[in-house]
Amino acid sequence: MLTYSQVLLNLQQQPKRWLITGVAGFIGSNLLEVLLKHNQQVVGLDNFSTGYRRNLDSVKQQVSEQQWQNFHFIHGDITNLERCKEATFDIDHVLHQAALGSVPRSIDDPIRTNHSNVTGFLNMLVASKESKVKSFTYAASSSTYGDHPALPKVEENIGKPLSPYAVTKYVNELYADVFARAYDFHSIGLRYFNVFGKRQDPDGAYAAVIPKWTARMIDNEAVDIYGDGETSRDFCYIDNAVQANILAALAPSEAKNAVYNVAVGDRTSLNQLFELIRDNLHASGVDYQLAPNYQDFRPGDVRHSQADITKAQRLLGYSPTHSVSKGLCEAMPWYVKQLALSV
Repeated sequence: MLTYSQVLLNLQQQPKRWLITGVAGFIGSNLLEVLLKHNQQVVGLDNFSTGYRRNLDSVKQQVSEQQWQNFHFIHGDITNLERCKEATFDIDHVLHQAALGSVPRSIDDPIRTNHSNVTGFLNMLVASKESKVKSFTYAASSSTYGDHPALPKVEENIGKPLSPYAVTKYVNELYADVFARAYDFHSIGLRYFNVFGKRQDPDGAYAAVIPKWTARMIDNEAVDIYGDGETSRDFCYIDNAVQANILAALAPSEAKNAVYNVAVGDRTSLNQLFELIRDNLHASGVDYQLAPNYQDFRPGDVRHSQADITKAQRLLGYSPTHSVSKGLCEAMPWYVKQLALSV
């Protein structure tokens, strides 16, 4: 099996046409940057509901002018089937990242979450099947494990969903499996575990914990910890998620029609995370002394989460390069710089 570095080298020598949905979002824009740097042709689809033009501007600054010319942007919504068909035309590989994330958002607005994550996903499956794309890789979620108590999480063992968001991501997996059986259209789902890194939005009510805490600590504001702080997660740096997407898109047929955990295979409590962020901020020149505010547990939150990544290692050649500590070390200067630019 080829290593990730070898896969990227082969891509550079034989460019393909890619579609990234949610291209202006956190994960989508990082995928765009890596693909353009390896001279790929990329189409991006986004409606800017949770993504930002500034993320695309950031990618443009990181690639050459010629590489940027290989990118074509379509402003559109995955809930519009015709837009999905337009975007998938003459595409080799689809990386479907577009969705409304966040457990709390889904509890506040289950209808909108379902419309984007289920109807939009089905539209993308139909459009990709009709366009005869070579591969379809989609963002699944560790929320699918629900109330299953076993650790680490193994792909074949899931429990009952604990939020509308988790229901929608499980429905994605069911639809993908049905399309394989009914239409011989095979795909790969990537169950992300708490991905973090540059371009992740620190603002808004539904911001993920790492960028949200980091922004508040940079502003010398107290952070909220829901529960006793011993809730734990398998935090996964963005470079690991990008690697998994590219390997999945180019995986052999025997690895298709499956879901894979994308994580590190480790567990970090919220109390430990607080200390890690504070230490990394200190290394970047930010001295933070406030204690966290402990609040009640939130509905829909899973108590502990840790991935078994054996399946992805064995069938995709996935080999995470960043622990949570290494990822925070790389990401922190970006967060500090972004805050300085926004002042």
